[in-house]
Amino acid sequence: MTRINLLPWREQLREQRKKSFLQALVLVLIVAGGVVFIAGTVIDGNIDTQNARNARLQEEIRVLDGRIREIRTLQQQRRDLLARMEVIQNLQGNRPVIVRIFDELVQTLADGVFYNSLRVSGTNVALEGVAESNARVSALMRNLDGSDWFENPNLRGLREAPEFGSQASRFTLTVTQTLPRNEREE
Repeated sequence: MTRINLLPWREQLREQRKKSFLQALVLVLIVAGGVVFIAGTVIDGNIDTQNARNARLQEEIRVLDGRIREIRTLQQQRRDLLARMEVIQNLQGNRPVIVRIFDELVQTLADGVFYNSLRVSGTNVALEGVAESNARVSALMRNLDGSDWFENPNLRGLREAPEFGSQASRFTLTVTQTLPRNEREE
């Protein structure tokens, strides 16, 4: 009997299909590699663009931070200048008051009373002096209390001073400085 082999055409067909499959597989791999490469390139480009934007924003933030520091420095200088101006204005405004207070101290001085020292602390005035008698100290305190520029005279101490006379005494008193009504209204 003759043997006919029908397998070679099947084998050829199988080889042909296998070859087509491998070609399609290679083509798909090449296309997939191309797609991955293009996608990677696009993503890298987007990342580079975003990094450039971020760098630009960081630079702008640094510039604005510098301006904020400069503004804060200028505001502090402004506050310092305003404080200095206020101190100068207070000194300018108080200049006539000090002269008026010294004048008032002379006007309220009772006969037979002499001042040895004068200390001013804020609105408190401390007076030390010598009086011929205790009655002279009382007169001085009444004069100070009746003054528009002083209030609340307070006798802190009274000691004998025989070196100035038999009835002489040293006194220490404090008084509060105030502005008269017409001065306060202005």
